[in-house]
Amino acid sequence: MLPLYVTSGEPAGIGPDICLSLANRVDERPIVILADINMLKQRAEILNKNIELIEYQGQMEPSPQGQLYVEHVPLNTEAILGKLDSQNSAYVLEQLRRSADYALSGKSVGVTTAPVQKSIMNDAAIHFSGHTEYYQEFAGVERVVMMLATKTLRVALATTHLALRDVPDAITPERLHQVIDILIHDLKTKFKIEQPHILVCGLNPHAGEDGYLGREEIEVINPVLETYRTQGINISLSLPADTLFTPEHLKNADAVLAMYHDQGLPVLKSQGFGEAINITLGLPFIRTSVDHGTALSLAGTGLAKSSSLHVAVDLALDLARN
Repeated sequence: MLPLYVTSGEPAGIGPDICLSLANRVDERPIVILADINMLKQRAEILNKNIELIEYQGQMEPSPQGQLYVEHVPLNTEAILGKLDSQNSAYVLEQLRRSADYALSGKSVGVTTAPVQKSIMNDAAIHFSGHTEYYQEFAGVERVVMMLATKTLRVALATTHLALRDVPDAITPERLHQVIDILIHDLKTKFKIEQPHILVCGLNPHAGEDGYLGREEIEVINPVLETYRTQGINISLSLPADTLFTPEHLKNADAVLAMYHDQGLPVLKSQGFGEAINITLGLPFIRTSVDHGTALSLAGTGLAKSSSLHVAVDLALDLARN
């Protein structure tokens, strides 16, 4: 049975801590942590966790409760709790490389990722804007879509990690068509929603208010949306984001498409932080992730919450069944 790989992320943060919590689970397929096994053993001792770490050798059966499969990825230098070290950036990147390679080559069903620290990666002269962009480039696909989800809300993004001043220029008909095509396709194929209902945020306040607050809705966004509506796709025209995220609007929606990162994600995270997850749509493999950062100050304290990682693993396994 093919495994699901889990990257442990930044070694100075809470990634190793929350990965150790996966030993409490018994799943239908093997879960394999990509990490330095000696570092994980030390972290388990610090956290007073009695966990047997087993070096993964292609085992087909899930590990029993209290045990955890680990594929050893050696650290470049000792990881100090809460202290970033650019020397370990290559170690973090190697986790991502292996996870993508295994997924693309059919050696796994996909990957779930613990958090990384983008700043320290770039300090090590590794151009890194995020997991989403890394997996996109590795897979060689033209466009991917970042979508975050809770149990009751899914929010996809037309743009991701862009400065706010660059967002309007990035909202082009070509990008919107690519993003919406991927969103519809993956809602149907990965989430088994036959006729997805999608709500779309306008870019400007009040969705431009008939052009008085901006013309992107009139000139770019709505013309694209109309092409889908004429095909019978259940997608809205651009709606004011300040009223779209109300229970009345959301009650029958399968997903919301937001124009930029901080338009949709603050709403979603306020509803379900710690229970939300990140899914990369448009990849030829499954990728889910936690919805939080490295939380350096919590590393090794036992205070880090692992709920988001467990929900991300649950979803990856569900998508693998589909």
